[in-house]
Amino acid sequence: MLSFSMARMLETVTDLQTGAEALRWRRYGVIEVRNGQLAAIHLRPWPKLVSIVSVLWGQWYHKHVPGDCVRLYYNQPLRHPNFLAVKFAISARGTRWASALRALKVLNEIAQIKGSDALLCDAANFRLSSRMLAREGWELHAASRWHRNYIKRFYGSYPRLWEPATDGALAKTA
Repeated sequence: MLSFSMARMLETVTDLQTGAEALRWRRYGVIEVRNGQLAAIHLRPWPKLVSIVSVLWGQWYHKHVPGDCVRLYYNQPLRHPNFLAVKFAISARGTRWASALRALKVLNEIAQIKGSDALLCDAANFRLSSRMLAREGWELHAASRWHRNYIKRFYGSYPRLWEPATDGALAKTA
């Protein structure tokens, strides 16, 4: 019985359609994108807490680990169940913009599955420019001296991860 509950606590989803029920009910996760494609969504039993250790480890990881990989940690706060918060993102040295964009699109899809009203983030890294965030639908929210808080509102209107192809099949957008 213990092995079953532990496996359920550390569940991994590799397909958004087949894993929709788990994504709908689980509050914490890590989106992992490799080479521009969704590798997995690792569902966690606890929220991601950002600390100076995790920031320093993320900087080391980005400088020393090769490849095209990004991990985006998200939480669904207990006090605000209609929102998803982007808590932390970490990338390898060779991560392309297409991989980061894919992780954001997967997060949009998770927000739609959960019926979330908005995404929130504190853009602590100044390489995330206001212009780039605006291009992806984020806007400045709750201005603060020490934080750059952004929000991406949905309220029932979600961007699509899958676009219809000309032959009627579904094709992935980059």
